[in-house]
Amino acid sequence: MKKEDYMDIDFYDDRTGLPLSRREFLKLMGGGIVILFSVGDPLLLEAQRRRGQSLPDDFNAFLRIGENGRVTCFTGKIEMGQGVITSLAQMLADELEVHLDFVDMVMGDTDLCPYDMGTFGSMTTRFFGPPLRAAAAEAREVLIELAAEYLQVSTSQLKAEAGVIYHKSQRQKKVTYAQLTKGKKIVRKLKGKAVLEKPSDFTIVGTPVLRRDAVAKVTGEAKFAGDIREPGMLYARILRPPAHGARMISVDTSGAKKIRGTQVIENDDLIAVLNEDPELAEEALGQIKVRFEKLDSQVDDKTIFDHLLKVAPEGDIVSQGGDLAKGEEISKSVVEKTYLDGYVAHAPIETHTALAKIEGDKATIWASTQGPFGLQRGAASVLGFPAKKVRVITPFVGGGFGGKNSNQQGEEAAILAKLSGKPVQVTWTRAEEFFYDTFRPAAVVKIKGGVNGSGRITLWDYGVYFAGERGAQHFYNIPNHRTMAFSAGWRGAPGSHPFATGPWRAPANNTNTFARESHIDILAAKAGIDPLEFRLKNLKDERMIRVLQAAAKKFGWKPAKAPSGRGYGIAAGIDAGTYVAHIAEVKVNKKTGHVQVKRVVCAQDMGLSINPEGAKIQIEGCITMGLGYALSEDIHFKGGEIFDMNFDTYEIPKFSWLPRIETVLIDDREAAPQGGGEPPIICMGGVIANAIYDATGARLLQLPMTPARVKAAM
Repeated sequence: MKKEDYMDIDFYDDRTGLPLSRREFLKLMGGGIVILFSVGDPLLLEAQRRRGQSLPDDFNAFLRIGENGRVTCFTGKIEMGQGVITSLAQMLADELEVHLDFVDMVMGDTDLCPYDMGTFGSMTTRFFGPPLRAAAAEAREVLIELAAEYLQVSTSQLKAEAGVIYHKSQRQKKVTYAQLTKGKKIVRKLKGKAVLEKPSDFTIVGTPVLRRDAVAKVTGEAKFAGDIREPGMLYARILRPPAHGARMISVDTSGAKKIRGTQVIENDDLIAVLNEDPELAEEALGQIKVRFEKLDSQVDDKTIFDHLLKVAPEGDIVSQGGDLAKGEEISKSVVEKTYLDGYVAHAPIETHTALAKIEGDKATIWASTQGPFGLQRGAASVLGFPAKKVRVITPFVGGGFGGKNSNQQGEEAAILAKLSGKPVQVTWTRAEEFFYDTFRPAAVVKIKGGVNGSGRITLWDYGVYFAGERGAQHFYNIPNHRTMAFSAGWRGAPGSHPFATGPWRAPANNTNTFARESHIDILAAKAGIDPLEFRLKNLKDERMIRVLQAAAKKFGWKPAKAPSGRGYGIAAGIDAGTYVAHIAEVKVNKKTGHVQVKRVVCAQDMGLSINPEGAKIQIEGCITMGLGYALSEDIHFKGGEIFDMNFDTYEIPKFSWLPRIETVLIDDREAAPQGGGEPPIICMGGVIANAIYDATGARLLQLPMTPARVKAAM
C-alpha cells in the first residue's frame, strides 16, 4: 500500500486498545492450534504508532483451529448490516482451505478479539482483509508442516483441501485438521513467509453467497444489545436538557422517588431513574421537576449557510494545476453556482443501547457500537478501571452509518451500574437518538467552471465549506483547476455548528458529489452536449470511463441534450477506492413538485468483489438510503434546539419510494478489493438533481430536494 492510503484513516489516538498477551489469549482459547502471524506492513505499523496505538510488533492472533475441525475467526470489526460477517469468513475459508460452513465468527469482543480501531470508512475488507488472509495462509502452511510430521512425508508432497491434508499421489494417505489439533495446544510460527492464493485459484471468494445472518435476522433470532438480559437488571431513564447548551437551574427529584421500586441517581450532571420495569422508569422520569435556561441563538436551519460562510477559516488547497485566470480567459462559457446541504441524522432503526454489569473490579458491557475498543477505553475512564478490566461485547448492531462511533450510552450504562450496584440497561428513545446524534454537517460548496467552444472543461475553481474534502477532488481532465477545503473535517471549528457533527455514510462525499456532478451537468448543457458524451469527452481515467459506459449500456442510454423532457440523469464518483456511476429516471409532478424515482442503474468497479451477492445488497441499500438525503431528510432547528425528534417530521425513505434498481459489478479479480458499504450512496443527490433538470429544466441547488423546493425551482 502507498503511504497516502493510511492518511485518511481516522484513528482514535485517545482511545488506544490494550492487546491481550500471548498467555492471556491462550488461556481464553482453550484447546486447539493457535496460529500467530505478523501484520508486517511497516507503513501501517508506523501509522498506528503515530496515532498512539499499541499493537504487537511481530504478530496478531485472528483465528483458531478447534479440536472438532471448526475454525473460529476473531475480529474487532462488527456486523451492522454491511455483510462482513459473511465476506470475512469467505476470505478466511478460501485461504485456509476449509468449507465456508465450517467457519464461525466472533466479532467485536474486546476480551477475545485483537484490537481494532473501529468499523467505518468501508475499510474492513481493504485493511483487515490482507492480514486475515495472511493469518489463514500461515495457518494452512503450519498445518501442512504438522501433517508432514504425522504422515512422515515431505511438505512438498502434501495438499490441503476442505479441511483435509492429502498426499498428492496417494489420496488415501491423509489427515484432517481435527486430527492434527485434537487434544493439543500448539503455538508455531513459520520461519518463512506463507504464499497467498492467487485470485485465479479462489473457489469461495468471488462467489455469490447468502448472508449468514440473514435467517437469524428474518426470524427474529438475532440478538441486538436491547435483547440482552441479566438477572436483577434495571432500566434507566436519564434526564435530558431541552436544547444543546442549555444550563440546569434547579431540579427536584422527590416525585420520582415515590414511584414504586425506583432508584434515583444524582451524579454531577447525570440524573437518572432506575427501575426493574421500563414503564415505571419512564413514569418516574416524568415526575422530576426541572428548570433549564436555554442559550439565545439566532442561527437556524435557514440562516446556517450564511453563518458558516461568515465563520469559515482560511482554506487549504486540496489539489491544483494550471492557471485559473488563463482557464477563465479561454472559456466560452463560465458558470458560477453555490450549492447547499443541510444537517442530516443517521436515524438507525436501532437506537443507541448498552447493558453494563459490574462484578468486583471487572465490567462487562453489551453495546450497539461501531468501536468496541473505543468504548472499552471510555468506560474504563469513567469507571476508574484499567482498560483490561472492561470487556465490551458487540452483538449485532442495527445500523450505524457513522453515528455509533461515539459511545455515550455505553459510558452512561457503565457509571449507572457502578453507582446502583445492579446491571443497568440504557436504551435511548427515538427523541434521544435525534437529540444526541452527531449530524452530518451542513455545508456550502462554491464552484466556478468554464467550458470552451469544443466542449472541453477549461476552468474548475472549487471550494467546499465544512463538509470535508472526501470526494472533493475531481477526476475529470481539466487543465486549469483548484480545489479548496474550508474547515476540512466534518466536526468543524469551534463555534461553527450549534451541536455535534460527525461522519455520515461516505462522509463529505455525498455533498461533494452532488455539487460536482450538478455543475458538470450545467456545463454540459451550456456546451449543448449530451451529459454522458460530455463526461466521456472530459475524461482520461479508464476506470471511470468503463463504469460510465457499463451503466449507460445497462440503462440503454440514448444521447440527447438536456433538458430532454425524459427525466434522465447521470452522476459518477469515487469513494473508498471504488468507482461508481449512476443513471436514473424520474417523474416529476409539475403541480406539486413531488419526485418519483422510477429507475436507478448503478455500475460499480470495486476491484475483486469478495461476495458479489453482498455487494449487490449494499448497492441496493445505499440507493434506498440515498433517496432520503436527496429528497426529504433535513434537520430543522434553532440554536441548540432540535425540532425533528421522530419520523413524523423527519422523513426517511418508504417502500413506496423504491425505484427499479439494477446493478452492474465490473469483474476485476486481479485488482485488490475495495470498499463497498458506502460508495453507491454518494451519487444519489447528483443523479436525481440532474434527472429533475432533464425532466423540467429546473436546477436544484440545495439538498434535500423537497416538493416545495422543486416547485419553487420550476
